[in-house]
Amino acid sequence: MLAKERVLTAFAHQQPDRVPVDYGSNAGLDARLKQHFKLAANDDEGLRQALGVDFRMVGPPYTGPRLHAEVPDRHVDPCWGTRTRWIEHDSGGYWDYCDFPLADAEMEEIEAWPIPSPDDFDYTAVATACQRYAEYGVILGNAGIADIMNSTGMLRGTEQTYLDLATGEDVFLRLTERRLLLQLEMLERSLVAARGGADILYMGEDIGTQRGPLISSNTYRTYLRPWHQKFVDLAHAYGAIVMIHCCGSSSWAFDDFIEMGIEVVDTLQPEAADMAPAYLKERYGHALSFHGCISTAGPVAYGDKEAVIRDVRDTLAAMMPGGGYALAPTHSLQDNSPTENVVAMYTAARELGRY
Repeated sequence: MLAKERVLTAFAHQQPDRVPVDYGSNAGLDARLKQHFKLAANDDEGLRQALGVDFRMVGPPYTGPRLHAEVPDRHVDPCWGTRTRWIEHDSGGYWDYCDFPLADAEMEEIEAWPIPSPDDFDYTAVATACQRYAEYGVILGNAGIADIMNSTGMLRGTEQTYLDLATGEDVFLRLTERRLLLQLEMLERSLVAARGGADILYMGEDIGTQRGPLISSNTYRTYLRPWHQKFVDLAHAYGAIVMIHCCGSSSWAFDDFIEMGIEVVDTLQPEAADMAPAYLKERYGHALSFHGCISTAGPVAYGDKEAVIRDVRDTLAAMMPGGGYALAPTHSLQDNSPTENVVAMYTAARELGRY
């Protein structure tokens, strides 16, 4: 099968020739993998081919002006004004959100906060990428699309965002509206440009801790679900299916996802409460497909190659019967994952995932 056929067959709850696989990693590990396969540092496509990845991501690059000034010792996002600082650790580092410039904002500041125009993106790049990746499962979007809690927390802080949800804070609701209306317009223009070449609309919302929900079902249905439904309906209007990224213990919302028409759930951290692959497959596999399940905090990071292969084998045994599964890490593979473990993960997925 071509990769696109493999992906669409699996997500239609049928058995393809093998389970599709996907990839994502931090920059340090990505560089090591390219060195392992003797690829150039910028050869992203070569790495995906070496790993046998069946998906490709597309999106309209930003071409507008910088809307937010730089700040010393910070990285400031030119579109949204989020601020991050570099935090080093034993195996690398990451950009951590900080400062939260809208934490104490009143409505006047929310209305004046610069955000891009939908005209500030290059939609022809989407058309070109869809043509280039016509043989693959093409994903439009990212985990920040339709995301309310996580992305708002980057500007207002996590604690303030949860208080906003609990109280129905007007400035929070207006900031959400401004962001998501822009995203809907961007996505519709991208879908038009794709001319049917975008198979999957990718959106996200982190709604669980490792132990349980971050918010109540009532809060989800009051503030998040109505917006999420708009993105689902938009995707379906253009013939794309929907995949939603949810970290942590998130299966409490899966019945809502099914009602909304979401087809695929991403991440699926097996160590979180009510997220074991066998449970998810039995409870929700009739209506949902799954993308993820290989924990970035599991054997791929802390075990040896044999443990990685066992993890892949056990996950496939639970998830692959009848289709409805794509093997992928639960988040970006982290820099503390040994190169040989990651290579073993993808080799095992291709070899053990055959029907």
